[in-house]
Amino acid sequence: MKTILNIIWLVLSGFWLFLGYMLAGLLLCVTIIGIPFGVAAFRIGRYALWPFGYTTVDRRDAGSPSFVANVLWVILAGWWLALGHIFTGLALCVTIIGIPLGIANFKLIPVSLLPFGRDIVRTDEAFAGW
Repeated sequence: MKTILNIIWLVLSGFWLFLGYMLAGLLLCVTIIGIPFGVAAFRIGRYALWPFGYTTVDRRDAGSPSFVANVLWVILAGWWLALGHIFTGLALCVTIIGIPLGIANFKLIPVSLLPFGRDIVRTDEAFAGW
């Protein structure tokens, strides 16, 4: 089922969101200081391309550098990327078939706003360490 949802996702919104993250990543990698932010955009872009079967988990070792990086991220790119997920999610929720895809878009909003201190893992690995 997740393969079918990923294919529908790719056609309706995943590819465009992926391109948005890649563009943000390239723009952020222009300076040396922005490279960690660009890498985060690339990581989330891959997640936005195939979201079904993956989830995010908080890293326990994330500290104050992640907080500072998240504040800068929200200012530089996170706000615009989150708005893209909100608008795409609302547009997809208009139809019954698009509701799971819209929910997946809403699931991507927290990681698009605050990516540092989070890891993207397979759904079956999310609670393996508990």
